[in-house]
Amino acid sequence: MSPRLVLVGPPGAGKTTVGRIVAAELALGFRDTDEDVAAVAGTPIADVFFEHGEAHFRVLEQAAVVRALAEHDGVLALGGGAVLDTRSRTALAGCPVVFLDVGLVDAVRRVGLARDRPVLLGNPRGQLKQLLDARRPVYAAVAAATVDTSDRTPEDIAAEVVRLVRDGQVTEAPDPREPSW
Repeated sequence: MSPRLVLVGPPGAGKTTVGRIVAAELALGFRDTDEDVAAVAGTPIADVFFEHGEAHFRVLEQAAVVRALAEHDGVLALGGGAVLDTRSRTALAGCPVVFLDVGLVDAVRRVGLARDRPVLLGNPRGQLKQLLDARRPVYAAVAAATVDTSDRTPEDIAAEVVRLVRDGQVTEAPDPREPSW
């Protein structure tokens, strides 16, 4: 079993919001690995970061990704940093992956002051710019298709993702070997 669709992208791209709409449109279940991590930890992700650190969170996240890829056959949204782990990228091999890309202005507007996004604490705009610059090549490398979410409604983005899936343009992730970024 593997997901019918996996969504990747940075904070503010709309993975959860768009994923729920896509899942409903395709009559599939929806799952979010960030929600899985919070359920396993028994606490919000922000608390996991503050109490145990980012390294502990990443261990929980990687386990959640592998588990969800093996158990879920619907639409799966991965946490923004999930693809940074080589094992997670390898586990995506053969999965249909769409990268929801977003520009800095839209991402900042969507995440606000980032109270619940520990990787953006301090200077959310500056942190988000660094994160986008560093991660964008990784997201693109694991995805079969990219959808720009800037200046678009979740419904419009979801309609494009559904069209890509139905048209067979999202079949499987590229070779998971280390991309050259």
